[in-house]
Amino acid sequence: MGNFHPHEPHWYLPIIGVDPPHQGRGLGEQLMAHALARCDADRLPAYLESSNPRNLSFYQRHGFEALGRIQVGSSPTLVPMLRRPQARR
Repeated sequence: MGNFHPHEPHWYLPIIGVDPPHQGRGLGEQLMAHALARCDADRLPAYLESSNPRNLSFYQRHGFEALGRIQVGSSPTLVPMLRRPQARR
């Protein structure tokens, strides 16, 4: 994981999620927008590792790019992702 984790100052988003009974209501979008607004205000990139392939398109819609894949043995694959700060609108 250390090979992908940024060495420059950044926001690390280790856990982002919505309780399953509340999914599908746009809460994840709101949560991500709030976190990324702070990253952009600080002019810092955001970094995360996704353990769920279904979430990759969600993160990509928010400007994250996959940096590679992390897997050891038969462990689940993690996808490290980085989003550069964006100009505020």
